[in-house]
Amino acid sequence: MEKKSFGLSLLLLIVLTSEVMVVPSEGRMCESQSHSFHGTCFSNHNCASVCRNEGRFSGGTCKIQGLHIRCFCTKNC
Repeated sequence: MEKKSFGLSLLLLIVLTSEVMVVPSEGRMCESQSHSFHGTCFSNHNCASVCRNEGRFSGGTCKIQGLHIRCFCTKNC
């Protein structure tokens, strides 16, 4: 019984420490208007998909620019 509780405690400790180590870094986000997205941007999900397909971006969001809503691609700087 003692070995089981020790093993369970050790497993719990490993899981908790791995959760702490996977925290993403809070760096600066750079953005650039998408070259591939055409039309008005209504969905952040679609914008992010197009940006990831452009290659060097990790995501994207719709932003108001003047009278238009455009897709801007984002990545960590």
